[in-house]
Amino acid sequence: MSESPPTTPVCYRHPGRETYVRCTRCDRPICPDCMREASVGHQCPECVNEGRRTVRPARTAFGGGTAGRHGYVTKAIIALNVLFMLLSIASDRGGDAAVGGSGFGGLMGGSTPLTNWGSVLGLAYFPDGTLGGIADGEWYRLVTAMFLHYGVIHLLLNMWVLWVLGRSLEANLGPLRFGALYLIAGLGGNVAAYLFSAQNSATAGASTAVFGLFAALIIIERKLGRDISQVIPILVINLVFTLTVPGISIPGHLGGLVVGAAMSLVLAYAPRGRRTLVQAAGAAIILLILLGLVLFRTAQLLG
Repeated sequence: MSESPPTTPVCYRHPGRETYVRCTRCDRPICPDCMREASVGHQCPECVNEGRRTVRPARTAFGGGTAGRHGYVTKAIIALNVLFMLLSIASDRGGDAAVGGSGFGGLMGGSTPLTNWGSVLGLAYFPDGTLGGIADGEWYRLVTAMFLHYGVIHLLLNMWVLWVLGRSLEANLGPLRFGALYLIAGLGGNVAAYLFSAQNSATAGASTAVFGLFAALIIIERKLGRDISQVIPILVINLVFTLTVPGISIPGHLGGLVVGAAMSLVLAYAPRGRRTLVQAAGAAIILLILLGLVLFRTAQLLG
């Protein structure tokens, strides 16, 4: 009996196509339409998909996603601040929202209906005779205040610093962790302003969060073993301005600095094996402490 001639292999997905190329992972025959470039040879679509599911996504040194190198969160925060500035100017209807108000020799804009609505304010009567403030239940002010500014100069100063610091920190921490750092630092500064400012004194600005970023940059860069000698003088200059220039919220800036430092320590020194859990728990503890301080101040003002 004569032997049957050997058959030519056909693609496992396209039986009508002959091929001598095989997947380097599962050894199934694959035609040119099914070939996927691999580090060695070619793989079939199923093996490529399986490999994607089993490969862990790249992470930063602190557990964040590498998408932070694009600075999307930093850009989004800046855009949000600019939007609030435009809304503030629009709400003023020809007043001094942009420039001409108090602070820095009149270069800072004045208050507007929007800043009156969203700034940190303990408890006070408004010109129309209504009572308002955080102690009166307007807790949203603790968040909205970090996106409102008294004039374009005030906005530009904070956004320039945010652009410089934010992109570096977001690249190192990842978008989610950087966003949490920014919001918690800003909230911490606003809580400090609520605690230590006069109850009828209104404050606003991204400076609370920005000072937290200063502290975070020093801690993160030190953790990575990098030189921070150029950062410290800038922070010192900003602290001098905070303590000497009238109209700046000293509690807000220092509160943001302290809370930002606390949050960045949690992010930087969480043990690698349980990093995400420890970081989330640390953020929750900080938020609970801030909540307790807000409740304490509210009881003090209403007592």
